[in-house]
Amino acid sequence: MLVACSDPPPAYQSLGRDAVVLAFGDSVTHGTGAQAGEDFPTLLARDTGWQVVNAGIPGDTAEKARGRIGGLLQEHDPELVIVELGGNDFLRRQPATQVKEHLREIINAVRDYGALPVLVAVPEFSVISATVGSLSDSPIYEELAAEESILLIDDVFSEVLSEERLRADRIHPNAQGYRQLADGIAEALTEAGLKNQIAP
Repeated sequence: MLVACSDPPPAYQSLGRDAVVLAFGDSVTHGTGAQAGEDFPTLLARDTGWQVVNAGIPGDTAEKARGRIGGLLQEHDPELVIVELGGNDFLRRQPATQVKEHLREIINAVRDYGALPVLVAVPEFSVISATVGSLSDSPIYEELAAEESILLIDDVFSEVLSEERLRADRIHPNAQGYRQLADGIAEALTEAGLKNQIAP
């Protein structure tokens, strides 16, 4: 699937309209804070025509998620896996270096299966930063994406949670926030060549 490697961004072959995409994450992938059908995987499916499987579990951590990625890959056989994890690990004050290695294990499992991993950068949550806004991505995501040569979708999640009008609470987007998150993910996938610029 990888056509050429350049910095930035890497270039990929576009996915067909029948492509299966696994959105693998926590409550933000699940869509907590909005109504059913307003989560970013559903919105991305509508925008692309892809079969986007919402595999988000509220409260999930990168540490725990390592145990379920294999079964989901076997069940759904995705071409692309969007990994959005780490926020709950940060809230539980897990060391960033440990979170990074758990994410690496997930990425390697996806790649070993034959699917393409894409990483969504997550802010390093704390009670103070989430309350005052102005969140920024944890640096582990940029480091990990560079080390593993994978596509990183950066700044989008942090920007959403930095605006009160886009939040349902301090760590979850609202419907408008999920719309912006889906748009940002779609834009990054388009720029990388994975999504056609022409809407389905």
